Amino acid sequence: MISVRSLHPDAHRMAARVRRLAARALATLGRGNVDLHVTLADDATIRRLHGRYLGDRHATDVLAFDLQGPGPSRLLGEVVVSVDTARRQARRVRVPLALELDLLVVHGVLHLVGYEDGSPSEARAMHERAREILSARGRRARPIPDRLWRGLLPA
Repeated sequence: MISVRSLHPDAHRMAARVRRLAARALATLGRGNVDLHVTLADDATIRRLHGRYLGDRHATDVLAFDLQGPGPSRLLGEVVVSVDTARRQARRVRVPLALELDLLVVHGVLHLVGYEDGSPSEARAMHERAREILSARGRRARPIPDRLWRGLLPA
């Protein structure tokens, strides 16, 4: 089960899209049988979470919290996305907000299933997997513009 909670006034209309994308990403990754929570938040909320759990008081675009405890559990974790930061990033690379949110949700899901982006090689593998997931959106979807990926990896 994928649950989406909207704490941002502009995000309520995006919940169904985010739910479908998260489900598709998990299925693609062979984890379609897990539960996931996604929260669409504002910068103030993500700044508080970032400070409390990671010691950084700055806003960020996405946080992923692994909530799997010991023993069997269907709960994979929670992905928190800042709609405010996503909007700024979408404007910078000239893509729709929905597409930037898609990228951030997939990025958070990838972290929860074990992908890391601490080194250039890890980041490259993670971003290639995100590209594969986002590109498999169906025949009727528009192609993803290359500018979405601009600035994510070192040249």
